[in-house]
Amino acid sequence: MLHDMPEINGLLVLPCLRVQNANAISSPLTWGFPSITAFTGFMHALERKLGADSPLNFNAIGVICHAFEPQTTEGGFTRAFRLTRNPVNADGSSAALVEEGRAHLDITLVLGFSSDTLAAADETTRQQTAQRVADAVAGMRLAGGSVMPALPLAGGSSRQRRPEMLPWPLHYQAEKADQAWRRLRQRWLPGFALVARDDLLTAHLAELQTQNPSATVLDAWLDASRLNHRAVRVNAPDTPERVEWQRDARPGWIVPIPVGYAALSELHAPGSVAGARDRETPFRFVESVYSLGQWIGPHRLGSAQDLLWWSDFDADAGLYRCRNAYRPPASAPIPSPSSAEDPLQDPDSPFAYV
Repeated sequence: MLHDMPEINGLLVLPCLRVQNANAISSPLTWGFPSITAFTGFMHALERKLGADSPLNFNAIGVICHAFEPQTTEGGFTRAFRLTRNPVNADGSSAALVEEGRAHLDITLVLGFSSDTLAAADETTRQQTAQRVADAVAGMRLAGGSVMPALPLAGGSSRQRRPEMLPWPLHYQAEKADQAWRRLRQRWLPGFALVARDDLLTAHLAELQTQNPSATVLDAWLDASRLNHRAVRVNAPDTPERVEWQRDARPGWIVPIPVGYAALSELHAPGSVAGARDRETPFRFVESVYSLGQWIGPHRLGSAQDLLWWSDFDADAGLYRCRNAYRPPASAPIPSPSSAEDPLQDPDSPFAYV
């Protein structure tokens, strides 16, 4: 059983990636931004693409979204996905339409890695390695979409679009490491980072069970995933009693997200299940596992551990899921991005403190 994030001693930042036609239906119950499992899968695919000679072992990945453009129809209360017209069949008849949800993304990826050689390498070596990885990423697919050449951010500098490889922690002195992290995370503005909020699901379940002791985690997840309107009696002096519909407040950008898979069967031997794509790997039937996530500004991330997701496997429970270590601050005020140093005007590197 693994619950702690694997050790990392470096960060690889791939900024301003444009992904076209990414999968927008990532589970039977949700649609929208691709599942975080698509990004952990991309991380493993990238490591395999770099080959056995690569000194990089990717252990975690974080994603910051700068733009999200779902491919849906415009206008009206009801929207539908724009579907593609498939080529005709061999006999000339029309092929069946298979509904696919697609979206265009502008994202920044931050990969946590462990390496015996690159963590202590000079900046030139790290930069050359980061560029080689970025070139490899340009020919890959992410969440089923195509990685396109980076687009410049409005008002952004060339440094914001340059892949970088950084040691972690950024400095051996904690105070200066914090300062370097603040400068690094502000390069990812404007944007929103996806973090896990399992704590909100637990708290909401406890709240529901005060009213209904038989409420389950599924009830809490469904209740937190929708817009709830409630009829409230309003009593005002000198006016007849009336009823108003009020919508439950939703603090922050809380979203339902799939976070992994739960086993439905035992492991089957490789090649024993008809139709399986990979006939060299054991096969298991699974179903999606859901939780709650939140989109927050990168300036609210206290460290790289708050941003990064990693794969976790519980063999006893048959649970494959992605985890994230973000914990919301108890009562500390949220720093305003405008009150901190402007990274666009700051040519200094985080390594200026080394």
